[in-house]
Amino acid sequence: MRAWIDSLPKAELHVHLEGSVTAETLCEIDPSLTIESARAGYVYSDFAGFLQSFAFAAKRLTTPEHYALAARRLFAALERQNVRHVEVILSAGVVLWKGQDLAEVWRALQSVPAPFPVVWNLDAVRQWGIEKAWEVVTMASSLPRDGVVMSFGLGGDEAGGPARDFDGVYRSAQRHGMRLTCHAGETCGPESIWGALEIGAERIGHGIRAIEDPVLVEHLAKHAIPLEISILSNVRTGAVPSLATHPIRKLFDAGVPVTLNTDDPALFGSCLGDEYEVAWREFGFNQEELAQIAENGFRYAFNKENAK
Repeated sequence: MRAWIDSLPKAELHVHLEGSVTAETLCEIDPSLTIESARAGYVYSDFAGFLQSFAFAAKRLTTPEHYALAARRLFAALERQNVRHVEVILSAGVVLWKGQDLAEVWRALQSVPAPFPVVWNLDAVRQWGIEKAWEVVTMASSLPRDGVVMSFGLGGDEAGGPARDFDGVYRSAQRHGMRLTCHAGETCGPESIWGALEIGAERIGHGIRAIEDPVLVEHLAKHAIPLEISILSNVRTGAVPSLATHPIRKLFDAGVPVTLNTDDPALFGSCLGDEYEVAWREFGFNQEELAQIAENGFRYAFNKENAK
């Protein structure tokens, strides 16, 4: 079964660039780190600790070349997994917070050759407030795209920045031709997802707590609003109490379009094939259903062919 999964053409719609940097690559970027200290920085026990581990990696990307190296390594890893389309989340809010030149980072990323179409999601850190999110949108709208599809989203501490507060930011991003997604329903309840939908999110990052609201589940299914689900992420950050309680099977059976993604593969020690294998082994997804989930990744991609 794993050989079949590995051979399946897949799309990755939700992977954080900073969260894809392995401990080994982090040591290359920051020679002051030992492999033991780098790995220790990736140890956490809850969602708050996970955010600290993410920051541990992100803070060490101090030059545009560091970001380019991270992208090269990510693209190579995804190509080995038979990924044919990727949408990479860049924490643009963190880039600006570090005082780096977002335009220089963007140019470095665009210089990295990719063996598949790449969409870039420029992500604001919601708990830092609306003004910081406006900075991300303003800077993003000025970046040269040259046909590259760009999207905008909110990451960080979901409870620290309700989506509805960012309505104006999202409308501006949309006016500047960006596609819209939003982390929601990962650590907060269905109301967070409703808020993301109200401000225009076309896809929902995670969205697993939609299962608590039958009306919302019906709405997602009826309007074909996809969820960017990462099973192993949700277990390892404590977003779900256990693997057995993960709602992916119930959401799929209810007709909600689900996709499988890695989120932060270096922090979770996983790859996209692992997500598909867990769906098969733990939730009984058969080959036909897994092929449908893989096809969803292409169907709901923000690429030029699907651009609105």
